Amino acid sequence: MIVCVYSVNLIMKTDAFIRALAGSLVLVGTVLAWRVNPWWLLLPGFIGANLLQSAFTGFCPPTLLLTKLGWVDRDGVIHWGGTKPSITH
Repeated sequence: MIVCVYSVNLIMKTDAFIRALAGSLVLVGTVLAWRVNPWWLLLPGFIGANLLQSAFTGFCPPTLLLTKLGWVDRDGVIHWGGTKPSITH
């Protein structure tokens, strides 16, 4: 049996992550509204309102959460699972 292990180094900045997250949640909310209940349209509405306020205020809850978890470095790059500690001698 052959096992292949690939190491993927995905570099993603917070702005790209926010766009991907918002787009995914809008699609999920729209599909749920279509298939389950129209009240699910509140989800894309909330996401749109949050994106709009973020454009004017700069306050973005997902970015705040990632920063509090220590997953975002000074350059705005996300390190999944936390930033690597710097080695100083």
